[in-house]
Amino acid sequence: MKAKFKTSPEFHEFFLNELRDLYWAENHLLKALPKMQEAATSPELAAAFEKHTEETEIHIATLDQVFLLLDEKAQAKKCDAMEGLIREAENIIEETDAGNLIRDAGLILAAQKIEHYEIVAYGSLKTFAKNMRQKEIAELLQFTLDNEKATDRALTQIAEDFVNEKAVAG
Repeated sequence: MKAKFKTSPEFHEFFLNELRDLYWAENHLLKALPKMQEAATSPELAAAFEKHTEETEIHIATLDQVFLLLDEKAQAKKCDAMEGLIREAENIIEETDAGNLIRDAGLILAAQKIEHYEIVAYGSLKTFAKNMRQKEIAELLQFTLDNEKATDRALTQIAEDFVNEKAVAG
């Protein structure tokens, strides 16, 4: 008979705290993305932010599912990293002129910093879930991880297609 795998209570609590951190991050990003969309100069970047706002709502719902699978209440724990990354995006908006592709280049930079943070967080949590033998949770986190990577690629494409070159040229 195969012994049932058990996660240590300390690791379970660590995993929950990281989920709570990410839950806070996603909820605060949901509030920041419309501001980034409004500040964008190019319609392509504005559309990318609008799309990611809709995806972020799905990410939050997915985290709600993860908490449910763990039989835990979905609670947020302040994420200092996301708070700082969102503040960076706000600073770019404040420090650049509206209607300028320099602002878009800065917004893409800020958004990709956020995406990279999320990619690392979801990737690590997915690996933890796999090690905890929480297959369904790992699959949910993988879905969001794939989405975050796609958003990063889309932002890179916008930057490389025209924003960076036009921003540099003035």
